[in-house]
Formats: sequence, structure tokens, C-alpha cells
Amino acid sequence: MSKDPYYKREQEKYDDPIPSREYIVDVIRSNQQSMSREQIQRALKISQEHHVEALRRRLNAMVRDVDLVLDKELFELPERLDLVLGKVIGHKDGMGFLRPDDGSDDWLISHRCMRRYFHDDQVLAQPIGFNHRGRAECRIIKLMAARSPQIIGTVRIKQDVCCVIPKDKRIQHWIEIPEAARNQAEADQVVVVEIITRPAYQRKAQGRILEILDQEDQVGMEIQIALRNYDLPHAWSSQVAKQVHQFPDHVTSDECVDRVDLRHLPLVTIDDEDSRDFDDAVYAEPLADGTYKLLVAIADVSHYVKKDSLLDQEALARGNSVYFPSQVLPMLPEALSNGLCSLNEKVDRLCMACDMVINTAGELIKFQFYPAVMHSHKRLTYTKVAHFLSTGELEAGSEFLQPHLLHLQAIYGLLSQAREQRGAIGFETQEMKFVFGQDARIQTIVPRVRNDAHKIIEECMIAANVAAARFVLANKGETLYRVHESPSEEKLMAFHSLLAEKGISITKPDEPHPKVYAKLMKQIAERPDRAQIQILLLRSMKQARYTAANEGHFGLALEQYAHFTSPIRRYPDLQLHREIRYLLVRSKSKLKEKWTPDGGYLYDAEELDALGLHCSMTERRADDATREVSDWLKCEYMQQYVGQEFDAQIVSLTSFGFFARLNDWFIDGLVHITSLADDFYQFDSERQHLLGEHTRRCFKITDKVRIRVAHVNLEDKQIDFVLHDMVPPKGQTVGKRAPMKKTPASAKKSKAKSSRQRNQGEDEVKKSTTSKGKPKAKSKGKPKAKPSGKAKIKGKKQSGATKNSKLSTREKLKKGQLGSS
Repeated sequence: MSKDPYYKREQEKYDDPIPSREYIVDVIRSNQQSMSREQIQRALKISQEHHVEALRRRLNAMVRDVDLVLDKELFELPERLDLVLGKVIGHKDGMGFLRPDDGSDDWLISHRCMRRYFHDDQVLAQPIGFNHRGRAECRIIKLMAARSPQIIGTVRIKQDVCCVIPKDKRIQHWIEIPEAARNQAEADQVVVVEIITRPAYQRKAQGRILEILDQEDQVGMEIQIALRNYDLPHAWSSQVAKQVHQFPDHVTSDECVDRVDLRHLPLVTIDDEDSRDFDDAVYAEPLADGTYKLLVAIADVSHYVKKDSLLDQEALARGNSVYFPSQVLPMLPEALSNGLCSLNEKVDRLCMACDMVINTAGELIKFQFYPAVMHSHKRLTYTKVAHFLSTGELEAGSEFLQPHLLHLQAIYGLLSQAREQRGAIGFETQEMKFVFGQDARIQTIVPRVRNDAHKIIEECMIAANVAAARFVLANKGETLYRVHESPSEEKLMAFHSLLAEKGISITKPDEPHPKVYAKLMKQIAERPDRAQIQILLLRSMKQARYTAANEGHFGLALEQYAHFTSPIRRYPDLQLHREIRYLLVRSKSKLKEKWTPDGGYLYDAEELDALGLHCSMTERRADDATREVSDWLKCEYMQQYVGQEFDAQIVSLTSFGFFARLNDWFIDGLVHITSLADDFYQFDSERQHLLGEHTRRCFKITDKVRIRVAHVNLEDKQIDFVLHDMVPPKGQTVGKRAPMKKTPASAKKSKAKSSRQRNQGEDEVKKSTTSKGKPKAKSKGKPKAKPSGKAKIKGKKQSGATKNSKLSTREKLKKGQLGSS
């Protein structure tokens, strides 16, 4: 005890102290290897029974606080381990994945380990090696932050035992409900359950039923399930409602003071027929020197939603509006999103104006921002504007807008020319729209038609977004940028290999450049498989994200880009509006505060870092939720077509079969390898094909196939197809999903892949390349705990020296330098 430098401190705290935590750590460090409790006890010369018990408790507390790591009855220092901080991603098959906070590749979590954890838990984990399939694996050391305790599921009752089976298949835990916590729920009802006891190796989780939603087949239940599965804020508090109620229902004369009056200009909105919230209005006119004035007026949300107000806190929690096929979950209450902030026709509205000059080369040569008041002269639709541009006909009462629409068309020509010159990638993907009947069920699925009016607004919004990013940079401000990084070398190599298989050759530059792929889009324009090739390119791309660092936008071939044009439905745009307002005031007078009376706010780097991560998360959350609902609706729609045949095209290949997409409805289904009964098929990951061992029949991406709908699983949101020439005899079941075959030994050493699957790149279709393009429908955290000790925790930022001077955790595993402690 005399060697313990903290002995006096311990004496002040305890009557009969044992060695301090720091001294215990020093003892284990000097031993240069892990130690058992008995070894630590001997090293500390502890023999008295009450001291032995006190040491046991202290060691357990040190493990709890991650000062030590306990493995197989041995205590080790975290600093001698490469620990990974991240989020648990569950899998329907029972295992899981750790998604590191630093964005590095996922790690496998075993079935056994997952028995104690839920999808979405924040954990600290230790890499332990590679499993029998060559997959990098980890084990969870500590739960850092538990997921939301509320889970939505279906009540099942068997032998008087009540359980809730989660609707989210990533949660593979049946939750037992004690009779006293059942809340009168009946079998097959969909309920919200709160976890009261977490699961253990030999014990199910327990919970209590908080809310009974309805029966599983109730119309709209798929959205209710998605809201809970993805923890989407969906109710307005009474305090927020009270704040909204205090706003006037119109723009007052006092609010127009110190604003530029634009009410005389024929500004118009151009949106879809079923749009309800109007963020933007446009106006254009030619100037005497041959250039064009382009005015983009954006709803002035920052005037009403002040930083840190209750309304702002709710908008931040939501992060963005969520556009489900049949309804909208807005970021702002409807009184603002569809009312006071929306640039509705024939009413005065407050706006932030982006006033630009475009030269004959389509370049943005001048711009200025200012708060203004405007009056939308007409609510136009894409369909009506496109009809006018092709026929010269405009609906009665709108004739006065003809020259202004032609000016917008002229500006579009210049901007699109500049877009092509710089090498922006032009994706022309097909989106589908659900058409609902009066019973709120799908009547049909039709393609969304994209016309020149869409492209005009898209280019105008991109120009305004570029101007906003440049304005912040020029005025030495800080904001969130919309960043789209260049693709990884590995993904581009795979994409080029797929192109070579199709006989398409493109120049591969030393550094990826969008011009190469823009040229490819032109090259394949007339090919029948162009849509699938575009999807392959999209999957090779990284996802766009929000960050405080200006790293450019690869897809748009822009050096500066931010989101400014949709503050009603995206929080990053609202943040940028506040920044611009602050910089405008600062340019005229010195400011000591971070706030301005008109809603401006100066964000610092730390705030923006956190905000960028949060808004990127809420965007992905919305994507995942809407995709889940769309998948459910597609399955519900396809139930009526089981047994019928359709033309399709192969869109992706796996070791267990291939996914084919129906030509008419763009609905995907799996042709499982077990249904390919004419041969034994092997998957070649390099050549990306399935090849029959005897027949040499080959299936490749973009191949046309004729399929029959074999099975629809509404619960799992899965559709199974069989090839029409391999339909099984009557009474024989082929085509339903079967367990994946074990990977051959020769493939076990193949490089581990991320668990994030094929949809991730594809979902960025429009968001990487457009500013508007939003789907339309009728409107209707807890801080992460920091582990103590000096552990090198992946997921936290490391210094450059640390990063460059040591091998990565995976490299250590491969070289045998790292394993179970």
C-alpha cells in the first residue's frame, strides 16, 4: 500500500482502504499481460478476507467503467486492446453487426452474443478474429447506451403465456409480458411495448404493453409500424402547439419593415399536382448585356422558427419531413409547413431571396441574398409548364406568364450546358408512384414522369444552393455542406469489370472524375439495359452526407454545394438560412453575440459537426422508413398476382440467387438458387454471374427473364419469383426462400464485406444529384457515454500520428497480431 501514490486520497475516503484504481492499473501494466483476480490479489499483497471482498467489488466496478476488460477470468487493460465503439445492427437470422461510429467496415456479432443485445444499442466491442467464413468478428464488452425502450410488435398467446414478437425483424427477441403488464391486449393485436428487463443468455426480455394500435391488417398500419420501428417523432406536444398558435395567420405590415418588396414581380411556384408545401418560387428576366437575372425566393422559415425554441427543438429532432407514399410526416406543424411559411398562391409571404446573374456560358457570375416579402402570382405544376413548353398553350388566366416561363427555359438551357461542360453525372432513373383508391389501398402503380419543367426547377435550385455555399465561404462563415465524395477504388474496379462483361469500355482515370461517368451516361443512352447500368453506377457511389467541411459534390461536379432551398422540409437548409441572416447583419455592423433579432445565428464548428451527423442520420432514417413502407405496400399489391407471369430484368446477384425487377412496376423479387432446378449453379463474384455447372447456362445483371410470382411474405416484406421454364410440378414447393448454403472452403478466405447491402447507393438516386425532386403526398439522444481509461477506441477521432503509425485492427487480425486476450 505504501507504493500506492493515491493512498492518502483513499484514506480520506475509506476507513480501511484498499489500493486505488490507478495503482491496480499500474500493477497490471507492469505485468505486461492480463492477470487473474488471484494474481492481482497476490501482487497487491492482499490477504484479509474483507480486503479480498473489497478488491473483488473494485475490480467489477473497473470492468463496469471500462477501466479494465474481463475476458475468461483475466483482467486486461483497454489500452492494450483495439476497442470499437459503434451501434448494433440486428439481422433477421439472429446474428448482428457492429457499425463503427467512425464509418469503417462492419464487424460480425455472433448469435450467442446477440442474445443479450438489441438492434440499435450503442456498445463498446473488441475484435476477436475471423469466423469460419472469413468474416471479421467482434464481441461486445460493454453496453454504452441502450436503444429506445419502446418496441412495436404483435401479441402472441400460447398456453396462457403472452409474448410480443417485434415487427422489426432486426430484433430477434420475443418479449414476455407478465399478466399484470398485459393491459388487456388480445392475440394478434399490434401493440407498443416498453422493455422493463433486458434479455440475458438464459432469460427472455420482459416488457409492459403501453399502447394497443389495432389489428395487423388495418389500413395504414404499415406506417404506424414504421413510425415506431424507426423511432420517428410523430406527435406535436401541447407546448409546441401553443407556440404555433401564437403566430398570426398572415404576414403583418410590421414584418415587412427592412425587407425588399418583391410583390410586383410575377414569382411563381412550380411543383407536383398533389404538393401542399411550397418552399420555392422563381422568376427570370434577360438583362441588357445578354446575361440573365434569376431570382429564387425561398420560404423564410428562420423568421418563425428561432434557434433553441420548442418548435426548433422538435424540428431538429425530426431533421426532415418524411414522405410516405400516402401521407407526409412534416418537419414543421402544418400551420407553418402548409400555411404561414408555404409560398401559397395570391398571398403575401416572407422569403429569403437569392438574386443571381447567369452569363451566356451558364456561369453564376453575381449573387446577393436579402430578406424580402413576395406574392406568388400563380401556383403552376410541372405538367402544365411542360405542356406549355412543348405546345405553347397555357391555361386561361396565366397567359401573362408566358414570357417569364420562356426566360426560365432559356436559363435552363444555359445552366444545363454548363452542367455538361463541368461533367456532372446525369442520372435518368425511373421512379414509381402508388395510386390509392378511396379505401386507401393501392389501385395501381404508375411511373413518375420527369419532364423539362422538373429539370428547369432542378437547375434553378442547384444554382441557388451553389450561391449560398459561396456566400458563406466569401463571408468567412461556417455551415453544413452537402458533400458527395468520389467512389472508392474498390467499388469502381468492380463497376468497370461489370461494364467489361457487357462489352462497354471507358477510360479509367488515375483519379475518379465525374466527366468519365457523365460520358458513360451518354454512351449507354440508347441501350435497352441503360437503366440497370445506371443503377450499377449508383451503387458504386458513396452516399451524400452533411458535414461542416467543404469537400465538394462529386455527382454534380461542384466544388461548393450546400442545401438552401427547402427549409420547410430539411433542417440543414434552415441552419443555412440562419447563418446567412447572421452574416448579412455582420457585414453592416459589428456583432458580439451569436444571435440576431431577425432569426440569424452563428454556428460554431462543434455545433455543426454534431448537427451534420444528426441530419445525415435522420435522412437515412427517413429513407429506411419509407423504403420499409413501400416494400410492404408492394407485397400487399403483389398478393393478387401470385401464380401469374411477368417480364423482368436481373438487377443483382448473390450466392443464393438473383433479384429480378418487374418491367411494369419496378418491383423486385428473389429467384432463389434452389428454384433453379435444371442445374447446380455457382456464383462468380468477380465476373458477377451465376453459372450452371453442366448446362453452362449463365445469369448476369441486366439479363431479361420471364418469371412467375411464386410466393409473397407480407410479414417479412419479401417476394419470391421462379423462372417460367422452371415452374415446379403441382404440389411441389420450389421458390420459397431457403437457408443460405455454406460458403465453400475455397471462398472462406475472401475479403469480408460490409453488411450494408445493395440498396444503400441506389437510395441516393436523386439526393446526390438534385435539390428538389421530393416525393409528394397529401399531408395529413441521449449523449454517448465515454469509456474511461486510455483505450484506443475506434469510432472516436484519433490523431494523425496514431492513425499512420499503426496497422489497422483488421490488418493486425490478418497478421495474427491481435486476438482474444
